[in-house]
Amino acid sequence: MNIGKAAAASGVSAKMIRYYESIGLIPEASRTDSGYRDYSEKDVHTLRFIRRARDLGFSVEKMTELLALWRDRSRASADVKRVALEHVEELERKARELQEMSMTLKHLAENCRGNARPDCPIIDELSADGKSARRPKTRRRSGATGNKFEHLGPVGSVQAKRSSYGTREQ
Repeated sequence: MNIGKAAAASGVSAKMIRYYESIGLIPEASRTDSGYRDYSEKDVHTLRFIRRARDLGFSVEKMTELLALWRDRSRASADVKRVALEHVEELERKARELQEMSMTLKHLAENCRGNARPDCPIIDELSADGKSARRPKTRRRSGATGNKFEHLGPVGSVQAKRSSYGTREQ
């Protein structure tokens, strides 16, 4: 079957199929007499395997390792499990980082007045000099209500970024 049919049957775009061939993740397809790629059912099965692995977030390197294990009928399932659990750890680490970023942005947004004035803890945080180990303790009063934001924590960690602005005074 041609690349378009292989793409439709596997759920992997033709562009990605060509890319996977170019990096050696899959072998180059055989060619017809007229030079078109020709894929077999086995090739489509491999592409489906890759699509499922990609959908689970595996890197190309890990997909290469998984494909090798899949093709090796004498493999130990412990090797496959190791790859999967390493990936789970990576996904959980990324999920924690995303959660921390979300909490930081929520905290900053809660402490932003969202009015016509230019004072904004979100912009202040994004423009902060990340070179110093600790930010100086400063207070800024703005507007008639006297809301203040305190710079308290070290620059390096997300937790510190979350706490870099105090809560609004009512």
